[in-house]
Amino acid sequence: MVEAEISYRVPYADTDQMGVVYYANFFVYFERVRNELLRNMGLPYTTLEADGLMLPVASANCDYKIPAKYDDMLLIKASISEMKGCRMLVKNEVFNQNGDLLVVGGTTHCFVSAETRRPVKIPENVMTLFNDYKESK
Repeated sequence: MVEAEISYRVPYADTDQMGVVYYANFFVYFERVRNELLRNMGLPYTTLEADGLMLPVASANCDYKIPAKYDDMLLIKASISEMKGCRMLVKNEVFNQNGDLLVVGGTTHCFVSAETRRPVKIPENVMTLFNDYKESK
C-alpha cells in the first residue's frame, strides 16, 4: 500500500472560539500529507503539472471522532486505496499524541488534462510509479 505520514503541532491560528481545530482545517491537513504521499511515490505536483496533468478533488469526506486542540501534536496519515480509470482514492487518518484516532476521511481525485480540463486515464508512468512503490514496501 502506498502510504505517508507527517507530524504537525496545532497552532493557535488553526483553532476556533471553542479552542478546537476548526473542522475545515482537516482538509488542509489532508492536502499536506497527500503532497508527501505523492512526493514519496516520486510524483510531486510539480512533475504532474510539467506533464500537463492536474489532480483536482472530486469529492471529500471527514468523520470527526475526537476534537484536536491547540498545541496537540498530530500524526496525519494518508494512503492510496485505489487508482483506477481516471480516479485516485486517498484515505486519511489523524491521531493525537496519545494515539487516539481523531478523524477519518478521504478525498477522491480525478486526473485531468491541464490543456482541455477534461478527465484522462491515469498515465502509464503514474501507474508504474504507484505499482513500483507499492511493491517496494
